[in-house]
Amino acid sequence: MRNRKIIVSIIICILLTLSISGCWNRRELNTFSILMGMGIDKAEEVGKVQLTAQIINVSELKQGGSSNKEAYLAVRSTGDTVFDALRNFTKESNRKIYLPHNKVLILGEDIATEGVQKYIDFFVRDHEMRLRESVLVAKGKAEEILNVKSELEKIPAAGISSLLKSQNATSEATDVDMKDFISRLMSKTTAPIAPLIEISGEEEKKVLRISGMAIFKQDKWVGELEGSKARGILWVIDKIESGIIVVDCPNEEGKMSLEIIRASSKITPELKGDKVSIKVEIKEEGHIGDQECPCELKSHDISSIEKMKTTVIRAEVISALEKARELNTDIFGFGDSVHQKYPKQWKDIESSWDEVFPEIEVEIVVDAKVRRSGILIMPASS
Repeated sequence: MRNRKIIVSIIICILLTLSISGCWNRRELNTFSILMGMGIDKAEEVGKVQLTAQIINVSELKQGGSSNKEAYLAVRSTGDTVFDALRNFTKESNRKIYLPHNKVLILGEDIATEGVQKYIDFFVRDHEMRLRESVLVAKGKAEEILNVKSELEKIPAAGISSLLKSQNATSEATDVDMKDFISRLMSKTTAPIAPLIEISGEEEKKVLRISGMAIFKQDKWVGELEGSKARGILWVIDKIESGIIVVDCPNEEGKMSLEIIRASSKITPELKGDKVSIKVEIKEEGHIGDQECPCELKSHDISSIEKMKTTVIRAEVISALEKARELNTDIFGFGDSVHQKYPKQWKDIESSWDEVFPEIEVEIVVDAKVRRSGILIMPASS
């Protein structure tokens, strides 16, 4: 009996070893060029596309930057399609480009105005892509954007990624990853948006700056919003992280800076007959960051400040709404909200949404609060 158990155990072990598969399709890291950033432009040759790839110089990173070499390599390739151009990199490089770690995809101005769908199809279709790379629109050529060195990062693409994250401090632009961009692009009503990036300064003093949000109509870049107008979009789509709202001192000369601590929004559609209306509810809480007012603030002053803050937020939303109506592009996702609430009626509205959207009555309800005034009670000048 004991021998039988031993024999059975041996057979099981043998069967288990047969089921263990090896790494037959392994790919060693040192056989790839790791992509950190890519730009897409039209090539000089008509009908072709140019890719600019920024890849990590692994040997330099290992040395800790002790040599004079850059921590990245910038390479270009052209082809009939994006996939064709990507494979053509192998004509000049002995390593295939590895895509999953890409941080930014920059669409050149000429690509964005023509229509981006055919240029980004590969990045969505390819199984290696994670759809987490940030999508940006360049004012000018994407290649030129990637050629601007970062003062704080060894790899410019990493600097651009960090620059996007820092926009949370003002909420006048927001990071849009490929998944979000494609989701809007595939929607029959909601228009894509993407942060705009441009070069500021000249020669050695060149720096990159995020200058606002690009607005698309289907897959074409048709307009842009900057500053507080761009923030008007983010109030509605619930993308406000932080920021400063400047208002006048109540009953005094001077200004006050109010920091946005938290914010949320809700879109509620109503359909009566063939008439669509939208209610946008925005809740915001903030603190007093600084004040030029010479006098101590009283409780009734706080109430006045909240009203002024409410007025500013409403104005920002209205300015974004007016631009969207002017371009007739639904950047807020109103169409999708109607679809979700009224799926049956939506079938009759969907095909005529371009005619419906500019005429929508939008009610904006803002509830803005001041929670704290910092560690000072009296003004610092008192």
